[in-house]
Amino acid sequence: MKRSEEITRQYFTFLDKHIQDVISGTVPDFLELNEIAGELAVSHKHLTDTVKKETGEHPCYFYDGKIIEQSKDMLVNSDKSVAEIARIFTYDPSNFSKFFKKMTGFTPGEFRNSNKL
Repeated sequence: MKRSEEITRQYFTFLDKHIQDVISGTVPDFLELNEIAGELAVSHKHLTDTVKKETGEHPCYFYDGKIIEQSKDMLVNSDKSVAEIARIFTYDPSNFSKFFKKMTGFTPGEFRNSNKL
């Protein structure tokens, strides 16, 4: 495995664990990309360049995507309010709604209502 593939794999593995740690409350806040790079023992620029080269996308694209994926799951499969979900993901509820709508085209409430069984 090339080093660039290894760094990219490590980033995705770290990201999945980190998001779960935030959701569970083990970690109080999301790390910035430069902090994640530090955890992986590479520079911020090297991490960004490497993930972009391997995937064609900026690391933040995947970070945001994974947060949205987990948020969607909670909206559909839990009875937690949008505000509770926002706080779990360390967002102010209004900022969470804006972020969610920007990423999905729907407000969290619209998404929940259209995906409830």
